[in-house]
This record gives sequence, structure tokens and C-alpha cells, in this order.
Amino acid sequence: MSKIILGLQIDNRFKEISEVQKILTDYGCIIKTRLGLHQQIENNNCTEKGLIILELTNNCGNKCSELEEKLSAINGVVIRKMEFPS
Repeated sequence: MSKIILGLQIDNRFKEISEVQKILTDYGCIIKTRLGLHQQIENNNCTEKGLIILELTNNCGNKCSELEEKLSAINGVVIRKMEFPS
């Protein structure tokens, strides 16, 4: 068993987030923690880019791989995975 953290960079959060959100909802039972961040520019305006950090449950098995594959298939979404021994 290992601790899995996924980092998702969303290039255009206004365009891609609905598809990302649907997948995250479908796999919600294996997501222990979710943290969403966005970048700001002058005058407190938000940029299109966003970052989501997910902590997955320890025993998610194939579901973790499925989640990663489905998110990676979305254009404009870049996934990075960190895995730690538990």
C-alpha cells in the first residue's frame, strides 16, 4: 500500500472544469482530500489556469489508475503523481 497524491494542472479552468468535475464526482469515494488553487493577476482577476491537488485513499487499487487515465485523457489537463510508502 502507498499514499498517492495527484496534481492536476488545468490550462483553461473555465473550459475544462466541467469534464474534470464529472470525473472527480464519479470517483469521489476514493478522494480523501481535494484542494483547488487558481492563479491571480493584477486587480484580483483570476487567470484561466488552475491547480487541483488530490489525496487518494490507501486501498483504491485499480480505481486510482482509472481516475488518473481518465483525467489524463482530457486536453488541457496535465497530471503529476506522487507516491509515498504508507
